[in-house]
Amino acid sequence: MQSGQIPILRIGTTLLASIQIELRDTTAQSFQEDVLKAIEKSRSRGLIIDITGLDMVDTFVARILTDTGRMAKLMGTETVLVGMRPEVAATLVRMGFSMQGVHTALNVDEGLALLAQLQGAQGRA
Repeated sequence: MQSGQIPILRIGTTLLASIQIELRDTTAQSFQEDVLKAIEKSRSRGLIIDITGLDMVDTFVARILTDTGRMAKLMGTETVLVGMRPEVAATLVRMGFSMQGVHTALNVDEGLALLAQLQGAQGRA
């Protein structure tokens, strides 16, 4: 299992992971581990996972992405998945897959705005 294939950038208190390679099972698991380690190290409050570069998302990869968001939440980090192609969304819905626990937005800009909104709501709670 090779680690570090997907860059994880820090922007203030937010981590941005832009997936530009096909996610095979071992790559997806490595990505999940890398993200969780980066959250722990940076103590980030937000995570954006950009899947614009993915042509296909199978149920395993969708589950890894969703589980990563849930794990990040347990670590105090809100996750927003951005860049889902219409055909990917349609396939996941047809398969009955739910991205429960992970927020979604159209692009990185909207994802950052959503994170700011979510973090602002947490500050008022």
